[in-house]
Amino acid sequence: MFTNVLVSSFSPFPTLSLAVAPSTQVSEILALLREKYPLLPSSNLVLSLHSGITSDTLPVSSLCDDGSELVSLRLSPRILGGKGGFGSQLRAAGGRMSSQKTNNNDSCRDLSGRRLSTVKEAKKLAEYLESEPERLAAKAEAQKAKLQALERKLGIESSSGPSKAGSSTDAEPAQLAGKKHRLDDTEYLKQSQDLVENVKSAVSAGTSSLTSMEL
Repeated sequence: MFTNVLVSSFSPFPTLSLAVAPSTQVSEILALLREKYPLLPSSNLVLSLHSGITSDTLPVSSLCDDGSELVSLRLSPRILGGKGGFGSQLRAAGGRMSSQKTNNNDSCRDLSGRRLSTVKEAKKLAEYLESEPERLAAKAEAQKAKLQALERKLGIESSSGPSKAGSSTDAEPAQLAGKKHRLDDTEYLKQSQDLVENVKSAVSAGTSSLTSMEL
């Protein structure tokens, strides 16, 4: 009398079958499988029931159901374990990622659909235009001081001071031609200031309307 053993194998092997004596132990089935199917790996294989691992010393007859002569087993390769410590590596990587986290939300959009980076740039431009008169005044003062220093170096007196007697009437044409005179284009400066004020007003109006929409 024999007991039929069906072994569910792993790819690329099909389901294997054996007819063994009822007293055959589970550990002996592996040797019988290797004899019948020589292509199976010679080591690192384990037999188990579909419900879990069984003892290698049990006879096949103890695995049969009542009144049945069929045993179903599963053949699986053993999986070699590592040294562990993967959890600590994950925690360390998570700590590094959290330390590099930034709160940069410039790519987000507000309720009107504009990116926050665009709104910030508009506010910076408004602040820049607001301080434009101070920068222009400082630049003009620096240029004036530089020109006065150059005039003193060349021995040219400033035209804003009181004129000496006979200096303009008795000067020789050659001396007058050799002097450098400064021309202030007040109309150009006025147009430049008006242009800056117009741009400043437009940007301020845009930012004010955007702030009211956000509220």
